Amino acid sequence: MPFARTTPSIAIDSEDLPTNLSDNPHFQSVVEQAVSRRGFLRSGTGLSAALFLGLGGGVAGLAGCATGGSRSGSPLMGFTAIPISTDDAVHIAPGYTATVLAPWGTPLLDGAPAFKGDGSEDAAAQALQLGDNHDGMHFFAIDGKNDEGLLVLNHEYCTVDDKKKHYVWLFGAQGEAVARKWGRDHVHKAMNAHGVSVVHIQRNAQGRWDLVKDSLYHRRITAHTAMELTGPAAGDALLQTQGDPSGRRVQGTFNNCGNGFTPWGTYLTCEENFNNYFGTTSGADQRTVAQKRYGLSAQASLFQWEGHEPRFDYVKHPQESHRFGWIVEIDPFNPTSMPKKRTALGRIKHENAAFALSKDGRAVVYMGDDQADDYIYKFVSDGKYVKGGDNSRLLDSGKLYVARFGAGATPGDFAGTGEWLLLDKAADPKLQADSRFANQAAVLVYTRLAADVVGATKMDRPEWVAVHPHTGEVYVTLTNNSGRKAADEANPREKNIYGQIVRWRETGGDAAATTFAWDIFVLAGNPMVHTDRKDLRAGSANVTADNSFNSPDGLAFDNDGRLWIQTDGKYSNRGDYAGQGNNQMLCADPVSKEIRRFFVGPKECEVTGISFTPDSKTMFINIQHPGEEGDSHWPGGGNSIPRSATVVITKNDGGVIGT
Repeated sequence: MPFARTTPSIAIDSEDLPTNLSDNPHFQSVVEQAVSRRGFLRSGTGLSAALFLGLGGGVAGLAGCATGGSRSGSPLMGFTAIPISTDDAVHIAPGYTATVLAPWGTPLLDGAPAFKGDGSEDAAAQALQLGDNHDGMHFFAIDGKNDEGLLVLNHEYCTVDDKKKHYVWLFGAQGEAVARKWGRDHVHKAMNAHGVSVVHIQRNAQGRWDLVKDSLYHRRITAHTAMELTGPAAGDALLQTQGDPSGRRVQGTFNNCGNGFTPWGTYLTCEENFNNYFGTTSGADQRTVAQKRYGLSAQASLFQWEGHEPRFDYVKHPQESHRFGWIVEIDPFNPTSMPKKRTALGRIKHENAAFALSKDGRAVVYMGDDQADDYIYKFVSDGKYVKGGDNSRLLDSGKLYVARFGAGATPGDFAGTGEWLLLDKAADPKLQADSRFANQAAVLVYTRLAADVVGATKMDRPEWVAVHPHTGEVYVTLTNNSGRKAADEANPREKNIYGQIVRWRETGGDAAATTFAWDIFVLAGNPMVHTDRKDLRAGSANVTADNSFNSPDGLAFDNDGRLWIQTDGKYSNRGDYAGQGNNQMLCADPVSKEIRRFFVGPKECEVTGISFTPDSKTMFINIQHPGEEGDSHWPGGGNSIPRSATVVITKNDGGVIGT
């Protein structure tokens, strides 16, 4: 192994705890330099940034941005904002209807039993039903229809009480008892509750969406499903295991968080916190430096699969974890196709995959690594997209970059400039000089460490990335970083407990460019608690008592350029989060920067996943982990166990969502 083992550590990894011990600059210091150099706060110059911080007047759009309003010329947002909610129900803007579709346990494949309601199904039953904790998803219209298509959705994980070490709802109210008699079938049920579902849905004559009975498209992809490793790292020694000496076949996918989709009709599912599934029964912390950098558990893992599935024991099978943390491409229209793990896109804790095309037609995929102090990446394919052609290998060859944000003066309203640093052993002297990277495969397997070496900028948990459909500008949610210790003029808070959204414009408007200009679109905050506007914990000027939120996470544009913001943050409604209520979905105008609350979820949930029908008149979102602390009965009500589910949103007058 190229990474020597180090002394034991009892630190527990999570998204909020950085594993990045490099000396690379943090984004906060870059912001500080930009503010100091250009005087955004002191002089009011840099109108865009000043407006975000509540220090400017009027409305200033960025050069090249959409002019505001939909393509019909009407105002971009036409709905009435709603207040917060703290009850166990969904709430939506007036004039809209939200209905529940396909909750966890819904029968999907032939022979699937009906959901019992008490979590007593075994592993075989769960393999035939929809998985748990719905996350990213996409609607693939069939023949361009607005009333029929394939809804492909991720099942990220099963809710676990990390203190008591038992599943909260997977086994119903018996979760704690199951933990005391944990067995192989329990592990396999959990494995079958992960992964991806392909669901053929159709709208009936009454306007309600439902699953198409006995469709050949229905499919479950789980932690057991056979998959192919492709691209530059496939077959390398780092991916070879006892079960797969070829290094080209892998069993399963799990912790599928956000997603992407391609213009050739495939689905990109993103493996995020795969580290939580690897531990050891050896009784000692024997992790390598690389395994620590990726956050593998020191001893027992959070989900405790290693006790009955030895491949998850990193001591017994040290290469197995290298086979996770990839982006997986799935063809939903070919139920017999084998999913492909695209190693050219790097191995990180992928949040989502935002697709774009360069000016010359190359595929570009933007990606965030969801951990405190980790990085933002971009992949640019070598080949070009061919409409109607064979693009099945397009994501197997290309260049992988990581972002470095700088504070240099830039034209227009941007705070600074940035550059994309190429992660290529053949081209970078630093990587060539580092013995840990024997070849390009090692760079891709150890993407985080390669990014450390080239000097990428540490970010505050990069989550979803979204590309504006008209301007090509790219937005990313930085959900929070409560461990931040230093303060600066642009962000004078010791802890970034609220998060922000950063955006950038590629040089020349070309997604394949290697430089960009950036600024801060919005600082989330709570003006009800922090009433002094000089205290940026109140948020930027477009954050008010009426739309206050924390921890932006899911992010997507619709066809007209409305920016939809979903949250996965603190819902205590106390202290710093007083008055912010349950997690929610908001809508923003990228030009005026107005933000309105559109939807609020039930208790203890995350609002996530977003997709539309082609006419934008139906929106699909997901409610994940309702009642993660035990206090929800959504959507069934009464004394039922809570279930993650898709929510279908329509406008009562049949119009476009958001108008």
